[in-house]
Amino acid sequence: MSVFACGRFSLSLERPLLMGILNVTPDSFSDGGSYNRLDAALAHAERLLADGADILDIGGESTRPGAPYVSPEEELQRVLPLLQRLAALQVPLSLDTRRTSVMRAALQAGAVDLINDVSALEDDGALALVAAANVGICLMHKQGNPDTMQQQPDYADVVQEVGGYLARRIELCLENGIARDRLLADPGFGFGKTLQHNLELLRALPQLEALAGAPLLVGMSRKSMLGAITGEPQPDQRLGASVAAALLAAQRGAKVIRVHDVKATHQALQVWQALG
Repeated sequence: MSVFACGRFSLSLERPLLMGILNVTPDSFSDGGSYNRLDAALAHAERLLADGADILDIGGESTRPGAPYVSPEEELQRVLPLLQRLAALQVPLSLDTRRTSVMRAALQAGAVDLINDVSALEDDGALALVAAANVGICLMHKQGNPDTMQQQPDYADVVQEVGGYLARRIELCLENGIARDRLLADPGFGFGKTLQHNLELLRALPQLEALAGAPLLVGMSRKSMLGAITGEPQPDQRLGASVAAALLAAQRGAKVIRVHDVKATHQALQVWQALG
């Protein structure tokens, strides 16, 4: 049985796990401003769990294309009170951050089981910090930075380049004493990729998992790639497309699926799993 060592929890990967998104930001692309009050965030966390979330992913900095700068101090002020309130629940808590200082404060507070890093621990000191902690790690690929990454994405072979980058970051983690069962890899849909790049990666998920050498976490929920396919300009109008993308990812071997719409995705996966 494949198991992911996620902080306080050992999570079976025999079925795809659902990671519920909880952004405590004013400007995230889909739900910015909806849950940046503590009471609203706590209520939404409870709703995500009731709907079938296996992991809660807490983020305090929007990394959408063109997102404005947020200081590490402000990011920490957004996420730490919520993480501390949620720590009493028996649920794995993921911190979506690329800042070493934010990781350190959350780890010192004992309020995080998984570091979900869009920069794959490239920030100074992040690798050593996380290596010494008892947490899971998700390493994501991106081309460029959020303010410029969607201007001119370019690859000779997107599958080989993304898979090769993830393999190198995972190997570096292993060399620094991080056990393989603590690691997830994320191809980074929409992070410096065109629609065609994203579709190529989705088709090649089994190949990407083999290249990376770690289970894949996939996040396509409500993203602009789905809007480009369906013609829906508003993220919250992409429910059907998001559920379809999640199901396709699961069918192609994704072990963790990061979504906004947990209940609908959970139901779709239940129907698929019932087929055996």
